[in-house]
Amino acid sequence: MENLTDIKVIKDIFERHGFSFSKGLGQNFLINPTVCPRIAEMGGAADGVGIIEIGTGVGVLTHELAKRAEKVVAIEIDERLIPILDETLAEHNNVKVINGDVMKLDLAEIIKENFEGLEVAVCANLPYYITSPIIMMLLESRLPLTSITVMVQKEAGTRLCAEMGTRDVGAVTAAVRYYSEPKLLFNVSRGSFMPSPNVDSCVIKLELHKDGRYKAEDEAFFFKTVRGAFSQRRKNLLNSLSSSMGMEKAAISAAVEAAGIPANARPEQLSMEDFLRLSEKLILMRNGE
Repeated sequence: MENLTDIKVIKDIFERHGFSFSKGLGQNFLINPTVCPRIAEMGGAADGVGIIEIGTGVGVLTHELAKRAEKVVAIEIDERLIPILDETLAEHNNVKVINGDVMKLDLAEIIKENFEGLEVAVCANLPYYITSPIIMMLLESRLPLTSITVMVQKEAGTRLCAEMGTRDVGAVTAAVRYYSEPKLLFNVSRGSFMPSPNVDSCVIKLELHKDGRYKAEDEAFFFKTVRGAFSQRRKNLLNSLSSSMGMEKAAISAAVEAAGIPANARPEQLSMEDFLRLSEKLILMRNGE
């Protein structure tokens, strides 16, 4: 179904189906006709590729993905949209819509059942309120994905794609870079949506590492170290870790020194390699070695 970005078409569909927006689900539907084709192209939708879409809305992005990809599995939490999608996606025989919460579904099983022999990527226009949890779930699950292309709040995208060692870095930046190489693709103005949100958006792409580029000795402790480092951004690294790691400050100071990191360093100044060395030295100190 074409013209899904036409406000009159959307309002007609909503009226016929008795649909109204849900603030609780963070629903903002795209009405800029140039955005979804770009997401589909840059997100890797093509022959031989299976796409998982999260949050379909009325199917604007789904339509563009289905025109390019081998198969699309679209996950939508709002059951009220399912009959609408039956109408707007009727022309596509390569789309499967699943009504469910992506945080509770078995994505590994979904991939196994639907994408045998295909490369698999994620494309999504994510609700702002659950952006980071969804991205981290996708990464931590170690699903057989090539990439994750998502539209997020511009501020969040800036932090997710920040270069290590720069002021925009946060704990989620290091976590994302542990699993992938992030890239900011393009910005999307707030006027591209209905209803219009109060902030601008951007589209980012996470290319998952195929070679296990970073490997922490203890991943859980590595991420604990990263979170602890950024837990009090106004403090330097040593003081933040002393307040959050449950270890003696002297032991933490020794670990920081052993990792070759200046005592007065701030967490945003560290590289991935710095964090990996630091977590390993902290483990040694914790174990009394």
